[in-house]
Amino acid sequence: MRTIVKGAEPPSLTEWRASTHTNYEDYPDKNTLRGNLVKEQRGLCCYCLSRIRAESGSMKIEHWHSQDKYPAERLDYSNLLAACLGNEGRASRDQHCDTRKGNRDISRNPANPQDRIEDIIQFQGDGKIGSTNLAFNKELTDVLNLNLPFLINNRKAALSAFQAFLRMRGELPRATLERMLRRLSGEQDSGELQPHCQVIVYWLRKRLRRA
Repeated sequence: MRTIVKGAEPPSLTEWRASTHTNYEDYPDKNTLRGNLVKEQRGLCCYCLSRIRAESGSMKIEHWHSQDKYPAERLDYSNLLAACLGNEGRASRDQHCDTRKGNRDISRNPANPQDRIEDIIQFQGDGKIGSTNLAFNKELTDVLNLNLPFLINNRKAALSAFQAFLRMRGELPRATLERMLRRLSGEQDSGELQPHCQVIVYWLRKRLRRA
């Protein structure tokens, strides 16, 4: 999970919300909405950071506050995120992200700057994700199921590949590592990010602090 910087909502969503008797299900421009959400999330799922595309068969539009429990927020752009399919159709124990979450609440929104998501997320060397906030730590596993074995393995593989790259390059100056950090964290450009990049960002920030 990483911080999501929300951009401007599609004009069609603004117009639709201002119309009379509108609802989310009938909103006719979901393709544009998907495109906006995936672009501002740099091509990554809002929760597990797997690759997603702006297509209905590749992702789903996530209501951080569920439609059933918070009907007033169904068309609120700040409440909308892009999530992976999360093993939709499989047993609950194998599901993750929005598919596993369903109508349940989680206490932190990656798109809310006040939640400072990157300050409380931790990545371990073995690929597990956790949080310094005890309640959110439990939600990461119980509600979002982000410590499924294959997600752990994907994060570990991303970090291991980056560490192997650094070993091959030898000792690098701090300025070079800082440039790598800016690129991996998305500060350098606005294009797609590497899947599971945040585990590398977390590790690299720790390394720079120690140095």
